Amino acid sequence: MKLDFESGGERWSISCEEAKAPRTLACLASCLPLPLQLHTPKIAGNHIYWHAPFVTEVESGMDVVRTPPGAFIYWPVRQFLEITFAPLQAETATVTVLGQLDGPVDGIARLAARLREDQGRQIFTGKLSFAGAASSPAPSPKTLLIPNDLHAARLKLWAACPEDVKKLTQSRGIMHPAGPVLMAESEARILHENLWWIRERRAGGEVIALRYAAALALNRAATRLRDFCHLTSSSKILFDLETAIDSDPALFEPLLDEAILCSGRLAAWIDLQIPWNAINEKFRAVLAAHPAPAMAAVAT
Repeated sequence: MKLDFESGGERWSISCEEAKAPRTLACLASCLPLPLQLHTPKIAGNHIYWHAPFVTEVESGMDVVRTPPGAFIYWPVRQFLEITFAPLQAETATVTVLGQLDGPVDGIARLAARLREDQGRQIFTGKLSFAGAASSPAPSPKTLLIPNDLHAARLKLWAACPEDVKKLTQSRGIMHPAGPVLMAESEARILHENLWWIRERRAGGEVIALRYAAALALNRAATRLRDFCHLTSSSKILFDLETAIDSDPALFEPLLDEAILCSGRLAAWIDLQIPWNAINEKFRAVLAAHPAPAMAAVAT
């Protein structure tokens, strides 16, 4: 399978090996063509990524730090699709390698440098599509089971950044917007990871306990996002998912996947508002100017 990745007026070809990851590539194919918002990495470095609109397990797993430059990968626990352009910094994870960039990685490295510098100041968009062919997305059988209102709310969340997330960055109260924005990103991301871990345990776990854990995780995160971070509208879908999981045991698995898609997308929209590179540079500058005294003051 051949794909085209486009961003910033440039296009790159990707060759995918369907025999190595048939399930993941089938999920991806059902979503194409896919509009993208690109993210800069905060820990692993040397890659660009965007969130995948599907949930599936690892296939033919590889240690993420062993992926070669130019690899096109799916990172299940993070629900990222990524293109690498150099060896990654130390991080422990098993990923699915979907394919390889055709040609040199220089253009991706240049895109990544601009993305790292300007995330939080502008949103870098892109598109992933079949090379030279069009395809209509097919609805997932699990998606067809989801109540219409929840499915519509998820599609709306994926289509555009929520208004209350955008307003959050405009606040100029004490320690605003950094405090509520960073806290909100952390809450949504941790919820996403917790729901993924619950999903991984569903085959051998007690369903009642897992439903309770998922509902509790959704309620806790939604309450924090609403009451602490002032994301009243964005938290509603999480409360609605909690209610649905509590109400209908038969739909637990598709609702859990829906909750993963919603929490991951919310975390992604918040992440895109954060100028990570500027924050990191300021952090380094403060540490360089006051290394030992600042630590000594904390210790006493």
